[in-house]
Amino acid sequence: MPNNISHFSIHADNLPRARKFYEDAFGWKFTPWGPPDFFLIATGPEEDPGIHGALQTRASHDGTPMIGFECTISVDDIDAAAAAVESNGGQITVPKFKIPTVGTLIQFKDPEGNFVCAMQYESNQ
Repeated sequence: MPNNISHFSIHADNLPRARKFYEDAFGWKFTPWGPPDFFLIATGPEEDPGIHGALQTRASHDGTPMIGFECTISVDDIDAAAAAVESNGGQITVPKFKIPTVGTLIQFKDPEGNFVCAMQYESNQ
């Protein structure tokens, strides 16, 4: 069964500059949430909110700075997803961990070197 992309993150060195760019260029709205320097992104109006997003301080995976949008794939079973990643040539870079009130997440690198996340949301646990 296919799994949908449910979330994206934009990693930035200068959060105010990145926020202003997306607000001015695309009309996105930002709300502080959780840890410092982390914002939820509303990409559309209330009746059509689009994909959930986040703006956050640039992270690095395996010592490589995250460039571009990092996508999260919604899965029903995080352990099965981790096994599927590894059995199909991917590499788990951050083992599963719980984000309170959200779900359980893994981060991985696909065979092409792209960094991706998979999340089993609390509603699926």
